[in-house]
Amino acid sequence: MDPKQISKKDQVILQQLEVIRTMTENNLNRMGGDFWGTPAAPKPEVPKPEAPKDEKTAASTGNDGTKAPEAEAPPPEKMEDLQAELDSYIGLKAVKQEVRNLINMVTVYQLRERNGLPTTDLSLHMVFSGNPGTGKTTIARLMARIYHSLGILSKGQLVEVDRSGLVAGYVGQTALKTSKVIEKALGCVLFIDEAYALNGRAENDFGQEAIDTILKAMEDHRDDLVVIAAGYDGLMDDFIHSNPGLESRFNCFLHFDDYSTDEMMEIFRMQCKKGCYTLEDQAAEIVRDFIKEENTDGVSFGNARGVRNIFEQILVHQANRLAGMESVTREDLMTITPRDVLMARGMEEGAEMPPYGDSKEKDKA
Repeated sequence: MDPKQISKKDQVILQQLEVIRTMTENNLNRMGGDFWGTPAAPKPEVPKPEAPKDEKTAASTGNDGTKAPEAEAPPPEKMEDLQAELDSYIGLKAVKQEVRNLINMVTVYQLRERNGLPTTDLSLHMVFSGNPGTGKTTIARLMARIYHSLGILSKGQLVEVDRSGLVAGYVGQTALKTSKVIEKALGCVLFIDEAYALNGRAENDFGQEAIDTILKAMEDHRDDLVVIAAGYDGLMDDFIHSNPGLESRFNCFLHFDDYSTDEMMEIFRMQCKKGCYTLEDQAAEIVRDFIKEENTDGVSFGNARGVRNIFEQILVHQANRLAGMESVTREDLMTITPRDVLMARGMEEGAEMPPYGDSKEKDKA
């Protein structure tokens, strides 16, 4: 073959690889980390006020001892829109009902207050328990927006932290470190992931100092701070019941069940739809088997996170297939074949396709 033709072909393949890589990267970035349903609409950016021309710009760095002006909180969203978003999430049946119950309880509580009727103390702090990838962070983020819509929180954002963001290594530093996090979380939901890790048993562990600081803040800022503690089943029960202060402040428990195979297939279809991908006949059945094969344990597989990993593995092998084609059409870029899925499952390069009967499920993603 003429060397010029080889060079031209290599150049075309390299161009196709770059196009495929860019499109795949853009699709994954656009889909983000939301596995459960309709993602929240992006919040409009608030332009930062410009400093007067005759002033130095130290305010933006804090060098003059003043703080830069904070961005304004987004306006409250309509409750019906937030409830529609909640309903759009895949699975989470029990959680959805508990969230609706909480919305109704808070609404009636506020109505009684406005009408001069007595009310009981209302604790809005929550405990989320369940395996990884079951939607705990997604629901916590939604709860922040719901509380903002109800007028309970002034900002309605989520501040996420774990033990490393609260506990320091020396006496006296943990309270200061935790207080800074709480200051940032005022007007928001403070989401403490793997909260049971604060309950250290070592003699020189300062987790209890963080817990004490958080408990005090929950009392001092009860009108503009909501704390959600999250983690594995069992461990969260032990954590909450290990401290009378925690028991008295957390009385709303939401359990997040593992997803069924059907729900995980629905999550996979949703990922396909968001990324403008379609599954060929038989591919959906192989994906289902792939999920069942990998999902031997909800903790190690990670539920929706495991589905996301499978989805990305399949896209890698789709890109490898497309890179070897003479030309790539728009339809090619959108199509996931049975071979793409089987390659992700570990089929050797060049091996013959195993017999796979007519698919019982044709995906319309």
